[in-house]
Formats: sequence, C-alpha cells, structure tokens
Amino acid sequence: MNRADIGRAAEDAAAELLRSKGMTVVERNFRAKVGEIDLVAKDRDEIVFVEVRARASSSFGGAAASVGGAKRRKLIKAAGVWLQARAWTGPCRFDVVAVDAGRAEHIPSAFDGSGR
Repeated sequence: MNRADIGRAAEDAAAELLRSKGMTVVERNFRAKVGEIDLVAKDRDEIVFVEVRARASSSFGGAAASVGGAKRRKLIKAAGVWLQARAWTGPCRFDVVAVDAGRAEHIPSAFDGSGR
C-alpha cells in the first residue's frame, strides 16, 4: 500500500468511526489555498473540522502527537474559508482522529480556534 492508499484508508476508517457516533460527514478533503481539511462533519448543530492522522506505530509519539502548531494554524485558516463560503455562523470545533497501527481513536475538541 502506498502513502495515498494509507491516507485514504485512514480517512475511511475515521469517517466510519464518526458515523458510528451519530455524526454526519458533509465533506471530504476540502481544499483552500491556506490548507486542507480531511473531513468536515456535523454533530447535532455543530460543524466539526476533523484532521485524520495515521501512523504504523507510535515510535515517534503516535498519530495524535503529529498535529503540531503549524498544522493547527493551517486547519484554522482553512476552516475560516469553509465557514465564510457557507455563511455558517453556528458553533464549530476541531477534532482529531488518530489511527495508530490500524486502531482509530476520536479526540473531540482536540484544539480550539486559537490553535491550543
């Protein structure tokens, strides 16, 4: 499996995990000049921007640890573009789905709009 296949499989697993929690995936791979959002989902009345990270092992801190400050800032900017394009004024949050060695973990509200 190449890197693109691994990423696609991780996104599929993440989407299924979110659906199992009652969320609806409304968009995949949203791209803007400032960055990309892997999944955009809806959880009741809240829009959820989801970063999906996959690692074969946790030798280098695991998948969740790989979402650093620069990546968070890009996600926040891309989310701003998404929100503005759709005139969404409701609540939103940033989640991470970490796939380590094939096991997916959902981390709700992994960081806030300030990047923390």
